[in-house]
Amino acid sequence: MSTSASVTARRLTAAALTAGALVGAMALPASASDHARPNRPEVRISAVQYDAPGRDDRSRSSLNKEWVELTNTTRHTVNLDGWTLENEDGRTYTFHHYRLEGRSTVRVHTGEGRDSRRDLFQDRNREVWDNRSDTATLRNDHGRFVDDESWGRNRHHHGDHDGNRGGEHHGDHGGNRGGDHGGGNRH
Repeated sequence: MSTSASVTARRLTAAALTAGALVGAMALPASASDHARPNRPEVRISAVQYDAPGRDDRSRSSLNKEWVELTNTTRHTVNLDGWTLENEDGRTYTFHHYRLEGRSTVRVHTGEGRDSRRDLFQDRNREVWDNRSDTATLRNDHGRFVDDESWGRNRHHHGDHDGNRGGEHHGDHGGNRGGDHGGGNRH
């Protein structure tokens, strides 16, 4: 084989190897994305009981019939430490040292009680959620929006990106608890 033929053969081989390496490198992200980890754990507001059945007499029983349910829709436990649940007036409940197991639900009650895996208590002595119109907003430990649920005049659900929400609303829209609820007058 002549020297020029040998150089040409080496150049063709080098070009083929380079082309193969480039094709392989470009294919890697596509195949890696097929096996990528699923989206971050998803916790949703699955139901709200904003108007406790019966009289709103601020009793422990009445306050604990007002609640927001959060559901972890993944198989993995989500650490809710530092997450917040807030109403339109800024009344905020902060989760402390709580982990929501995969495919489970926790009910966050307004009143006082003993926390368990299925029930948490805000330990408030006044109602939080306005019967006529309000929004429950869930934020993660970095203050980023996770989900919300509204009722009344501006009923919406910001977390509904796929149109398959399935959440529940409980309570009538006609009542108003009125008075001071730990920081201001209600609408």
